[in-house]
Amino acid sequence: MVEAHRREWVFVLAATARVAGDLDLAEECVQEAYVAALGTWTRDGVPDKPGAWLTAIARRRALDVLRRRQVLRTKLPLLVEPEAVEPEAVEPETVEPETPDEVAVPDDRLRLVFTCCHPALAREAQVALTLRLVCGVSTLDIARAFLVSESTMAARLTRAKKKISAARIPYRVPDSAELPERLDAVLTVVHLLFTTGHTAPTGGDLVRADLVDRALHLARMLRELMPQEPEVGGLLALLLLTDARRATRTDDQGRLLRLEDQDRSRWDRSAIGTGHGLVVEALRTGRAGRYALQAAIASLHAHAPSYAATDWPQILRLYDALLARWPSPVVALNRAVAVSMVQGPESALAEVDTLARDPRLAGYHYLPAIRADLLRRLNRPAEAADAYRAALALTDNTAERTHLTTMLTPLLPHP
Repeated sequence: MVEAHRREWVFVLAATARVAGDLDLAEECVQEAYVAALGTWTRDGVPDKPGAWLTAIARRRALDVLRRRQVLRTKLPLLVEPEAVEPEAVEPETVEPETPDEVAVPDDRLRLVFTCCHPALAREAQVALTLRLVCGVSTLDIARAFLVSESTMAARLTRAKKKISAARIPYRVPDSAELPERLDAVLTVVHLLFTTGHTAPTGGDLVRADLVDRALHLARMLRELMPQEPEVGGLLALLLLTDARRATRTDDQGRLLRLEDQDRSRWDRSAIGTGHGLVVEALRTGRAGRYALQAAIASLHAHAPSYAATDWPQILRLYDALLARWPSPVVALNRAVAVSMVQGPESALAEVDTLARDPRLAGYHYLPAIRADLLRRLNRPAEAADAYRAALALTDNTAERTHLTTMLTPLLPHP
């Protein structure tokens, strides 16, 4: 069942949404299909094609609901006829032929991402709802990505769904002309999906490979769909260059290894080469945005022979350009690390302490973690220990907690 959920959820949702014409209804029907599968599969065994089984059940549920609504509309003729699929015209087991616009976005998952990033919703709602509905990211993990509490994010998701329902926003694949206006939200979805998988906000493992692989798949499909967009190439480059280190980010026991402690000979050189080529191509267009700039930073790290021999001055210049284009407090915090390598930890600490007053970073555990590292390098062990404790209080990932504890222990007074 877990495997069926991981592999089939998006495809079942997309097929059901075509019939339902309503993502909220489609989600409810897909959830009911999985509940039905729990009982039936336990009794009869898993079918040969679990995705087809789930799709058939979910589509039948959707058609039942649509028929009931049709009856209701017949009895209440004063109601305005909503934009919906005529249920009688759809057979439960048939798959509708793809329209030319659907063919223009050939991947079912990518098509659903573009559809969910509806301009009637605020950008943050587009991204959060898509991550939840299409990508299966938990509300807690989305909240972490947006630096808000879980309850705040849950309320935002509920409001977004209500707006879709109240405004009668239909499920409709955008045509080719509508894709560019939705591109930035789609890129943000793919980036946050990758980030959530690259370092899981919660759980026992540092990496959630299923989310990383899904993000890479979507980025590759985007690149095929819109090769002329430099930010699409920049995003794919960023993901490839970052993921090239996956095998070396933990040791054999699953413990986190810092960048300076990783075995660079084991990095994926093929991915690094491809990513670097995409970065160069994006920069040459003169229209490089935040993803291409981040990818350029990742490329410098990937080609450095060691942590100490990294071209930190160039990385700092790239962070300056990135911060000018994307004034995010998280970018400013990452820039502080580069400052520490170019100008020393004292200068970086002053910048981190300024950022600590930004309420958007109040629950962001990397801020006290970076602060702790700077204080440790300045030989201020008691303050560093306090900062590591603060980071531990904000961290829910077991691998990261273990790493922070390992860093904290030598700083504690000996009994």
